[in-house]
Amino acid sequence: MKILLVTIALLLFAVAGIAIKIWAQKDGKFAGTCASQNPHLNKEGEACGYCGKMPENCENQASVS
Repeated sequence: MKILLVTIALLLFAVAGIAIKIWAQKDGKFAGTCASQNPHLNKEGEACGYCGKMPENCENQASVS
């Protein structure tokens, strides 16, 4: 029973965190959700497999430091 309560508490905590992030973002959008915007994940500069955007076409492109 304790494991079930801990599991439910952790799931509620995760959902609350996502809700707070959506509430805090402008227009309720996640910024930088496309993998092509992350230079550590897309070192070759390939298009995103989900939306098809190229890294240079992304709004919030991160820079490599």
